[in-house]
Amino acid sequence: MKKIFKYDKIQDSSLPAYIRSILSKHLTKHSAFVFESYDSFILINFQSYSLKPKGNQLKKIFIFLDNDNLLIFIENSHLYKQFTQLFNDNQKKDNIELLRLFFINLIANDMEYIDKIEESITNTEDHALQNKTNDYLDQIIKFRKQLLHLKHYYNQLQVIFDGFLENENKLFDSESLRKLTIIHNRIDHLQLSVSSLRDYVTQMREAYQSQIDIEQNHIMKVFTLITAIFLPLTLMVGWYGMNFKHMYELNSPYSYPIFILISILVCISLVIYFKKKHWF
Repeated sequence: MKKIFKYDKIQDSSLPAYIRSILSKHLTKHSAFVFESYDSFILINFQSYSLKPKGNQLKKIFIFLDNDNLLIFIENSHLYKQFTQLFNDNQKKDNIELLRLFFINLIANDMEYIDKIEESITNTEDHALQNKTNDYLDQIIKFRKQLLHLKHYYNQLQVIFDGFLENENKLFDSESLRKLTIIHNRIDHLQLSVSSLRDYVTQMREAYQSQIDIEQNHIMKVFTLITAIFLPLTLMVGWYGMNFKHMYELNSPYSYPIFILISILVCISLVIYFKKKHWF
């Protein structure tokens, strides 16, 4: 039997009783990712990643493979339709070849999708450099989450193909193993691309945080310089605010303009000094 089912049809009455029993026992013990190789069959339960813009959530795929049967249960409705058509078009092929075609089609557009993510990340960085955006950090977090899902997805596929290539129950011949190795290498390349993008996004976040720190330091520097400039004036104001009886300069008609002139000269002198020191 070679057939695609919706995921909720794992206990479908059309399945042989012994297969329904195997699947039932497996699902009782496991709900997350698993690859199990037995003497005469293989069970795989993993989560696929939808590449559709509004559907990039993880959906379950369950695979049962033995010498006579290839049964695939798919939760994602788009993938279900796609692979139903694939199976209908290739019913004459054997189970192993159909399984290979399934995984080839599952990752067929992934590199193009990853390239689009890279382009989007680059455009976001360029836009942030040219025009500062308040949502830049939110976009970085979105990219990190997206790439994390892809990383987990390809980790699952790597474990699955490691299990295929170990071939403990001898379900695969040498030619099938050679073809599966090619897919395994492609998955490794996809995983490497995702890891590189994750490092790139991490560097973007660190650079963004560094830029924020520099801007904050610049603001603090400005405030410090303003405080330093007006500190002598504060001292002078405090000095003449003590109201001692014998402060003779207070009786001079030129005291006020002289005080203003001295204040201006103090400010100018400090600005020139700070300029020479390259403090701003």
